[in-house]
Amino acid sequence: MSIMDVMKLRKSVRAFNTEKKISDADLTRILEAGRIAPSAKNMQEWKFLVVKDRSLLKQLVPACKDQRPVGEAYAVIVGCSDMTDYIMTCGQPAYTVDIAISLEHMVLMAAELGIGTCWIGAFYEDRVKEILNIPANVRIVNMLTLGHPTQDLKNIVTTTRKELKEIVCYDKWSF
Repeated sequence: MSIMDVMKLRKSVRAFNTEKKISDADLTRILEAGRIAPSAKNMQEWKFLVVKDRSLLKQLVPACKDQRPVGEAYAVIVGCSDMTDYIMTCGQPAYTVDIAISLEHMVLMAAELGIGTCWIGAFYEDRVKEILNIPANVRIVNMLTLGHPTQDLKNIVTTTRKELKEIVCYDKWSF
Protein backbone atom coordinates (compact mmCIF):
# COMPACT_ATOMS: atom_id res chain seq x y z
CA MET A 1 0.00 0.00 0.00
CA SER A 2 1.39 3.43 -0.91
CA ILE A 3 1.63 6.14 1.72
CA MET A 4 -1.11 8.06 -0.10
CA ASP A 5 -3.35 4.98 0.11
CA VAL A 6 -2.67 4.75 3.85
CA MET A 7 -3.47 8.45 4.30
CA LYS A 8 -6.76 8.03 2.42
CA LEU A 9 -7.58 4.92 4.48
CA ARG A 10 -7.12 6.78 7.77
CA LYS A 11 -10.38 7.76 9.42
CA SER A 12 -11.37 9.20 12.78
CA VAL A 13 -12.84 6.09 14.37
CA ARG A 14 -15.42 6.62 17.09
CA ALA A 15 -16.82 3.09 17.40
CA PHE A 16 -14.54 0.26 18.48
CA ASN A 17 -14.98 -3.50 18.73
CA THR A 18 -14.38 -3.87 22.46
CA GLU A 19 -13.87 -7.64 22.16
CA LYS A 20 -10.97 -7.48 19.72
CA LYS A 21 -7.47 -6.87 21.07
CA ILE A 22 -4.49 -5.26 19.38
CA SER A 23 -1.51 -7.60 19.34
CA ASP A 24 1.61 -6.59 21.24
CA ALA A 25 3.51 -6.74 17.93
CA ASP A 26 1.10 -4.28 16.27
CA LEU A 27 1.15 -1.96 19.29
CA THR A 28 4.95 -2.01 19.20
CA ARG A 29 4.94 -1.20 15.46
CA ILE A 30 2.63 1.76 16.12
CA LEU A 31 4.82 3.07 18.94
CA GLU A 32 7.96 2.52 16.84
CA ALA A 33 6.44 4.66 14.08
CA GLY A 34 6.14 7.48 16.60
CA ARG A 35 9.65 6.93 17.93
CA ILE A 36 11.26 7.50 14.53
CA ALA A 37 9.41 10.77 13.88
CA PRO A 38 11.45 13.97 13.48
CA SER A 39 11.66 16.52 16.26
CA ALA A 40 13.11 20.00 16.65
CA LYS A 41 16.85 19.84 17.33
CA ASN A 42 16.30 16.05 17.54
CA MET A 43 15.26 16.56 21.16
CA GLN A 44 12.73 13.72 21.05
CA GLU A 45 11.07 15.33 24.05
CA TRP A 46 8.02 13.10 23.88
CA LYS A 47 6.83 10.61 26.45
CA PHE A 48 3.95 8.29 25.63
CA LEU A 49 1.75 6.75 28.27
CA VAL A 50 -0.16 3.75 26.89
CA VAL A 51 -3.36 3.15 28.86
CA LYS A 52 -4.93 -0.30 28.38
CA ASP A 53 -6.49 -0.85 31.81
CA ARG A 54 -10.27 -0.95 31.28
CA SER A 55 -11.09 0.78 34.58
CA LEU A 56 -8.66 3.62 33.84
CA LEU A 57 -10.10 4.02 30.33
CA LYS A 58 -13.60 4.29 31.83
CA GLN A 59 -12.34 6.89 34.33
CA LEU A 60 -10.89 8.92 31.48
CA VAL A 61 -14.26 9.30 29.72
CA PRO A 62 -15.55 12.18 31.89
CA ALA A 63 -12.08 13.75 31.85
CA CYS A 64 -12.40 13.74 28.05
CA LYS A 65 -15.75 15.55 27.95
CA ASP A 66 -17.69 12.27 27.98
CA GLN A 67 -16.29 11.02 24.70
CA ARG A 68 -17.51 7.41 24.63
CA PRO A 69 -14.74 6.12 22.31
CA VAL A 70 -12.15 6.77 25.03
CA GLY A 71 -13.80 4.11 27.18
CA GLU A 72 -14.36 1.70 24.29
CA ALA A 73 -10.88 1.87 22.76
CA TYR A 74 -8.44 -0.99 23.25
CA ALA A 75 -5.89 1.60 24.36
CA VAL A 76 -5.32 5.33 24.62
CA ILE A 77 -1.90 6.81 23.98
CA VAL A 78 -1.29 9.99 25.97
CA GLY A 79 1.34 12.22 24.33
CA CYS A 80 3.26 14.16 26.98
CA SER A 81 6.41 16.18 27.53
CA ASP A 82 8.35 17.47 30.49
CA MET A 83 10.61 19.53 28.20
CA THR A 84 8.37 22.48 27.41
CA ASP A 85 10.79 25.42 27.45
CA TYR A 86 12.21 25.32 23.93
CA ILE A 87 10.49 27.79 21.62
CA MET A 88 11.38 27.44 17.95
CA THR A 89 12.52 30.50 15.99
CA CYS A 90 9.02 30.70 14.49
CA GLY A 91 7.59 31.29 17.98
CA GLN A 92 5.93 27.90 18.44
CA PRO A 93 6.72 25.63 21.39
CA ALA A 94 8.61 22.68 19.91
CA TYR A 95 7.08 20.00 22.12
CA THR A 96 3.52 20.53 20.88
CA VAL A 97 4.56 20.30 17.23
CA ASP A 98 6.91 17.37 17.81
CA ILE A 99 4.39 15.30 19.73
CA ALA A 100 1.74 16.00 17.07
CA ILE A 101 4.12 14.79 14.35
CA SER A 102 4.97 11.66 16.33
CA LEU A 103 1.34 10.85 17.05
CA GLU A 104 0.46 11.30 13.39
CA HIS A 105 3.17 8.80 12.47
CA MET A 106 1.40 6.42 14.86
CA VAL A 107 -1.97 7.18 13.25
CA LEU A 108 -0.65 6.28 9.80
CA MET A 109 0.96 3.04 11.01
CA ALA A 110 -2.28 2.09 12.75
CA ALA A 111 -4.23 2.74 9.55
CA GLU A 112 -1.85 0.53 7.58
CA LEU A 113 -2.52 -2.23 10.15
CA GLY A 114 -6.30 -1.75 9.90
CA ILE A 115 -6.46 -0.29 13.41
CA GLY A 116 -8.65 2.71 14.05
CA THR A 117 -7.59 5.88 15.82
CA CYS A 118 -9.06 9.20 16.81
CA TRP A 119 -7.29 12.32 18.01
CA ILE A 120 -8.57 13.44 21.40
CA GLY A 121 -7.92 17.09 22.07
CA ALA A 122 -11.01 17.76 24.14
CA PHE A 123 -9.86 16.79 27.62
CA TYR A 124 -9.30 18.37 30.99
CA GLU A 125 -5.56 18.09 31.50
CA ASP A 126 -5.72 18.33 35.29
CA ARG A 127 -8.24 15.49 35.52
CA VAL A 128 -6.30 13.24 33.14
CA LYS A 129 -3.10 13.90 35.10
CA GLU A 130 -4.82 12.98 38.35
CA ILE A 131 -6.25 9.73 36.98
CA LEU A 132 -2.95 8.64 35.42
CA ASN A 133 -0.56 9.99 38.10
CA ILE A 134 1.15 12.33 35.65
CA PRO A 135 3.42 14.84 37.44
CA ALA A 136 2.47 18.53 37.53
CA ASN A 137 5.49 19.60 35.43
CA VAL A 138 4.44 17.35 32.52
CA ARG A 139 2.15 18.72 29.80
CA ILE A 140 -0.30 16.54 27.91
CA VAL A 141 -0.46 17.61 24.28
CA ASN A 142 -2.94 15.14 22.89
CA MET A 143 -4.45 11.72 23.33
CA LEU A 144 -4.99 9.06 20.71
CA THR A 145 -7.53 6.25 20.89
CA LEU A 146 -6.58 2.91 19.34
CA GLY A 147 -8.80 -0.04 18.59
CA HIS A 148 -10.31 -2.25 15.96
CA PRO A 149 -13.17 -0.36 14.35
CA THR A 150 -16.65 -1.86 14.34
CA GLN A 151 -16.53 -1.62 10.55
CA ASP A 152 -13.67 -1.83 8.06
CA LEU A 153 -11.80 1.45 7.70
CA LYS A 154 -12.60 1.44 3.97
CA ASN A 155 -16.32 1.54 4.77
CA ILE A 156 -16.27 4.44 7.21
CA VAL A 157 -17.73 7.55 5.62
CA THR A 158 -15.14 10.23 5.02
CA THR A 159 -15.83 13.84 5.73
CA THR A 160 -15.38 16.14 2.79
CA ARG A 161 -12.14 17.99 2.30
CA LYS A 162 -11.63 21.42 0.80
CA GLU A 163 -10.21 21.66 -2.70
CA LEU A 164 -6.52 22.57 -3.03
CA LYS A 165 -7.42 25.92 -4.59
CA GLU A 166 -9.21 26.81 -1.33
CA ILE A 167 -6.19 26.15 0.87
CA VAL A 168 -3.10 26.76 -1.27
CA CYS A 169 -1.63 29.88 -2.82
CA TYR A 170 1.81 30.33 -4.32
CA ASP A 171 4.62 32.80 -3.70
CA LYS A 172 2.52 35.45 -1.92
CA TRP A 173 -0.61 35.41 0.21
CA SER A 174 -3.60 35.65 -2.13
CA PHE A 175 -6.60 34.29 -0.28
